[in-house]
Amino acid sequence: KIVAVSSIGSFSCLPGYAAVGASKAALEALVRYFAKELAPRGVNVNAVSGGPVDTAALDYFPEKEKILEAWKDRTPAGRIAKPEEIAAVAVFLLSDDASWIQGQTIVVDGGLTL
Repeated sequence: KIVAVSSIGSFSCLPGYAAVGASKAALEALVRYFAKELAPRGVNVNAVSGGPVDTAALDYFPEKEKILEAWKDRTPAGRIAKPEEIAAVAVFLLSDDASWIQGQTIVVDGGLTL
């Protein structure tokens, strides 16, 4: 099984995120192609697309605090994700319970992009 790590920046424009967002969009396209090509060999290929996660990576965003507040306001739970919440979805995709999931990008953003 293969699980790629993407972000909502692959389909939602974020300030200062153009290069990373474009690379994440390309990664998700590769997931779909590899899923189709590797399925006959019994390989599942999927991606986890996280929303904002409470890590040091957020320190690189311009106007970090302003952006964080906006994200929290738009997320139904009023907060951003903890790293283990994203990891749990990746672990699920790597489990036998996800054997029939192929070529998908699972968005884990607490409803931010609704």
